[in-house]
Amino acid sequence: MNDPTTAAPRIAPRTLPLPPELAERMARLLPPGVAPPQIFLTVARHGELFMEMVDSGFLGPTGLADRRRLPPLLREALVLRTCTMARCDYEFNLHEQTISRRMGLSSAQIEDLRRPAPDPVLWTPALIAALRLVDGLVTRIAVDDATWAALREHFDEPALIEMTQLVGHYTGVAMLAALARPAWDRYR
Repeated sequence: MNDPTTAAPRIAPRTLPLPPELAERMARLLPPGVAPPQIFLTVARHGELFMEMVDSGFLGPTGLADRRRLPPLLREALVLRTCTMARCDYEFNLHEQTISRRMGLSSAQIEDLRRPAPDPVLWTPALIAALRLVDGLVTRIAVDDATWAALREHFDEPALIEMTQLVGHYTGVAMLAALARPAWDRYR
């Protein structure tokens, strides 16, 4: 994974204080007194896009495209596994520091999501199937028949479509982080 702790940002984030229209959108995403993540400030360099993402609900307090249809633990496991498979330490770090535990993941599960193959002791069969979905989509843009069969035992088609879109969105975040190289957020 890229180490954002040592690389200088390629795209400088917006500096604080933000213009009023951007500050109002940022306030919708963060608890009072919490500094904005560097990736948010980087996207805010394109103010119109940032405002559109927030206004449309695409970017919200729990991340991208969270419509509260997927269980929080499943959603967060998909996000972190996507970060691992896309080699995006920046976004993994951001989620791990801010919302992963609130979404129901244990410290052992968070660490396990960094491993090449998740430990089946830590996960239900449904979550193992979901994590295999991420692995196939991100590394090969493919879903093998065994993974498909396991997924269909646990998820309906709308859930699978939403899960796939989520993986795609966070693969896009990994691409943006690779391009912009935002500074490491430190919330601890």
